[in-house]
Amino acid sequence: MRLKSSIWVSAYLRRCQAAGSYATLRRRGAEEAGAIFIKVDRLDGTGDLYGPAPQTAFDDEPTDRKFILTFGEPAQPNADIEGRLQKEIRFDPDLWIVEVEDREGRHWLDDQLAR
Repeated sequence: MRLKSSIWVSAYLRRCQAAGSYATLRRRGAEEAGAIFIKVDRLDGTGDLYGPAPQTAFDDEPTDRKFILTFGEPAQPNADIEGRLQKEIRFDPDLWIVEVEDREGRHWLDDQLAR
């Protein structure tokens, strides 16, 4: 059984803050199963955007959340990331957006990145 989006986001925010990164909820989505996007602002005009991994990234039935680097390359201009987020919101208005500020680009998703 998969955790509700609200519980997962709450735990993720605590994880980032415990590690010393500032993290905030920018957009609250559907409580039960809204898609979650993580923006990592590198504080130099660039950032990274992580979004839900496609179903093919799961071995069996998806019971956990997996993420992919949305642009395929790290350190994209923040304007491009914001444009992509606006497109995603138009497609799915129930999504969540979490923003992490970290100069090193740390995202705290290592165990949840799709390979």
